[in-house]
Amino acid sequence: MSVSHFTRPEGSSLNPIRCLIVDDEQPARDELRYLLSQHKDIEIVAEADSAGKAVEAVCNYKPDLVFLDIQLPGRDGFEVIRELAGFTDMPLFVFATAYDSYAVKAFEESAVDYIMKPLSEKRLALTLVRIRKMLADSAGGKGAIENTLQALLNQIESPPRERVKVSVEKNGRIKLLTPEEIVYCSYESNAIIVHTGSDSLPIYGVTTMDKLEEHLSCSSFFRAHRSVLINLDHIKEFSPWFNGKYNLTMDNVHLSEVTVSRARAKAFRQRLGI
Repeated sequence: MSVSHFTRPEGSSLNPIRCLIVDDEQPARDELRYLLSQHKDIEIVAEADSAGKAVEAVCNYKPDLVFLDIQLPGRDGFEVIRELAGFTDMPLFVFATAYDSYAVKAFEESAVDYIMKPLSEKRLALTLVRIRKMLADSAGGKGAIENTLQALLNQIESPPRERVKVSVEKNGRIKLLTPEEIVYCSYESNAIIVHTGSDSLPIYGVTTMDKLEEHLSCSSFFRAHRSVLINLDHIKEFSPWFNGKYNLTMDNVHLSEVTVSRARAKAFRQRLGI
């Protein structure tokens, strides 16, 4: 589709916040547009469904604010920022993300806001409060915005390297596993079980899947659903399943089968580049 543009709604303020919505899925754009319509100072000037069209829309419409999906076809949302480097009317960006916990951390540290999918009306309202303040603080100059975005890109492109180990119990002793040794992790009977190529061992020291996912966020792990964290490098094969889910076969000796939930199917395809 081409870039969609909109006229200013009746009753809007004389100095609205001009907004661009970027997402490759029409339902997601429709939902965000509806939520933003509840705020009288927001004027949606255009929509785009790819990184290239987003860059084009920013140049043509010069929005104050861009809601930018990270997972876009071909090039991700960060490519939009890279292509706009040095643009004289750089807008503020609010990143939309569903699963990238490391990116969320970077956004927090860089003072560039983000919203998690599925969208929350309350969280969006808090985001807009922050955006209004940032736009007011940056009035008369865009240097602070450009510096903030550059700091974000530096963090995303140069993630900190650290030695990550996962502690498990085996024969009454604590064993340290590297991320590469782990095929997948599952939450079973109130405990996290770490599955390697041949063993299934209880984890030591980590109590929730959320904490384990955060601990392994710099590795090739993906939250297939609430109770399972998989290593993408250990998928042997997979196939579509019913209701938009995927059925994975892992490459351990048991050829364990794992399901990717419908809610995480899109992110799964994007992580694999399909």
